Amino acid sequence: MKALCWQGKEKIRCEEVPDPEIQDGRDAIIRVTSCAICGSDLHLYGGFVPGMKHGDVMGHETMGEVVAVGKDNKKLKVGDRVVVPFTISCGDCEFCKRQLFSLCEVSNPAGAEQAKTTGYPTAGLFGYTHMYGGFPGGQAEYLRVPFADVGPIKVPEGLTDDQVLFLSDIFPTGWMAAENADIKPGHTVLVFGCGPVGQFAIRSAFMMGAERVIAIDEVEERLAMAEAGGAETIDFSAVKGELQDEILARTNGRGPDSVIEAVGLESHGSGSLIEKTQEAVAGKMERAYALNQAIVACRPGGTISLPGVFVGGVPVMMGAFVGKGLTLKTGQTHVQRYLEPLMRKIEAGEIDPSFLITHKIRLEDGPDMYKTFQEKKDGCVKIVINP
Repeated sequence: MKALCWQGKEKIRCEEVPDPEIQDGRDAIIRVTSCAICGSDLHLYGGFVPGMKHGDVMGHETMGEVVAVGKDNKKLKVGDRVVVPFTISCGDCEFCKRQLFSLCEVSNPAGAEQAKTTGYPTAGLFGYTHMYGGFPGGQAEYLRVPFADVGPIKVPEGLTDDQVLFLSDIFPTGWMAAENADIKPGHTVLVFGCGPVGQFAIRSAFMMGAERVIAIDEVEERLAMAEAGGAETIDFSAVKGELQDEILARTNGRGPDSVIEAVGLESHGSGSLIEKTQEAVAGKMERAYALNQAIVACRPGGTISLPGVFVGGVPVMMGAFVGKGLTLKTGQTHVQRYLEPLMRKIEAGEIDPSFLITHKIRLEDGPDMYKTFQEKKDGCVKIVINP
């Protein structure tokens, strides 16, 4: 089959690789009908995340049609249309029983090695380094799904791939980011980053009762999309002076009740004093500009939600964080927890996630589109691949 494979920093190739096979009785094999390139894939593409090997199949946002089912899988049958969560979870361990699916103790075969760095194992992930199990990803014609009696959700009749594909990751991720922000009716929420997760966080915040959402980015197309979702926007590249002064002016000096940092380790600075201090101390490998600006921006006693991805250690403004009595909530998304309720919102017409799609391509176009996405060219916000 064809698949998009990692071949080193900023090198993705469309190659022929072996077809997946059933390896366990709970497995399923799907024929991929739609998959997507995620912002987290760009961290791999840019060489920021260790643990990738030449030839690894990329991708963790995937859906398709079941073509084979393991003997112990009673949930799925051949012909089912399913969306596959990016987290691989057993459903039986203590964390899965508590619906903390991304913390599954069982699904990551590299868990013992991972624990040497993180203290404990966490769930395996599709297409996301050998620290998370080395599972082949879904930017391919076919995908093997372990624990397929736990993860995938069947797609109701009448819904298109474009409407439900993002249940695999970014819609639940944006929803959990808003949930972690502890939003109350009447709150003002500040969102750093108007990429795909930020877009869903904006819409989720409004669905949870936020009165105002202020979104920060510098990419014109992303800012326009955020405004279409009801957000007020700030183009940080156009701000004269300190960004914090602009945030205070927008909130009558009070500041936001919650801040969602949807950027992570590759954030770009606005020329602030925070940014200059970090560059002097730690350089630019993992750029925590957005996280530190979020800490400064959040009002005292507020909550910061961090869906943005980090890998190692970064300099954090802990003095401001502690001094202001802030709360921080983070974590890989517990996707399976949100699949049913978010599917119902799509069915009810409360949201149509297809608004996000700006480009649709074939697998063969993938290597070029990774570069386009990384460079934010051609109005690219979200790429869907139809193998």
